[in-house]
Amino acid sequence: MTAKMKRREFITLLGGATLAWPLVTRAQQPAMPVIGFVRITTPNESAPFLAAFRRGLGESGYVEGQNVAIEDRYAFNEVDRLPALMAELVGRRVAVLAATGGTISARAAKSATSTIPIVFTIGDDPVKVGLVASLNKPGGNLTGLSVFGSRLGSKRLGLLHEMVPTASPIAILVNPTNPEAEDEAKDIQDTARSLGLQILVVRASKANDLNGAFETLVQQQARALIVGGDTFFTGQRSHISILAARLGLPTMWNTRIEAEAGGLMSYGANIPDVYRRAGVVAGQVLKGAKPADLPIQLPTVFDLVINIRTAKTLGLEVPPTLLARADEVIE
Repeated sequence: MTAKMKRREFITLLGGATLAWPLVTRAQQPAMPVIGFVRITTPNESAPFLAAFRRGLGESGYVEGQNVAIEDRYAFNEVDRLPALMAELVGRRVAVLAATGGTISARAAKSATSTIPIVFTIGDDPVKVGLVASLNKPGGNLTGLSVFGSRLGSKRLGLLHEMVPTASPIAILVNPTNPEAEDEAKDIQDTARSLGLQILVVRASKANDLNGAFETLVQQQARALIVGGDTFFTGQRSHISILAARLGLPTMWNTRIEAEAGGLMSYGANIPDVYRRAGVVAGQVLKGAKPADLPIQLPTVFDLVINIRTAKTLGLEVPPTLLARADEVIE
């Protein structure tokens, strides 16, 4: 009886050990890294950019659900929500924090952590706004991409002037909470003087501000509008396009999706490509690269998009020379 009991105990113990071994093996497997992805706007508006970010990760060998996880968060155009979103992801100890959609997002991430690697996408000079030490050697825990959108203001003005050469004054809509907004406005004003054009500057940082801004355009008799580079305006592109159409204002934007929403023209970096490259950088960081040693990347693809439908609605004929230079024509 004693022998049987011992044998039974032995078998039980052996079976228990056999069951325990796979558990130990699973426990020793490395955890899947998590990337926190934060954008100022909404999930719907951000969908194509998150998709591009995933493509970039894929180019680096990372596929969501297989060897990396993504926790995405959105501020719904309420910048005051950004610190809490960043703090939540820092608390989850993500491997990389992707702070996208503008300088405000990147600053919130920088304030939230000095240790977790941050990959940003912004429109400003990251050195000037205090995110990194230099473009070639960022230092610290941040790196990423900048489209330097504010430096394209004079180019956008020139293209709009070529489209509607008699339009003056031309208004520029800027977001006063954007650190580079005033520099962008100054750049356009300097170019306008050389062209003999008058520039009006109107400001809006919330949806409720837009109607008032357009009332000012009516009072000042604006004849065309440049919409400053800002994620808030991108999120409000349909509303702004409707307001501009009611006034018969030709509009110049920054990206294709804004021209697609009814804007007359856009000129700027290919933003989905910027997000794809941000995904590549995030993959490099997951593989062990240090943000401090990864140079800030600049855009390599710029697109001129013309919306022919909008031009016809406004009664405009697109100059053949301008049409020939367009990268895309929306008909």
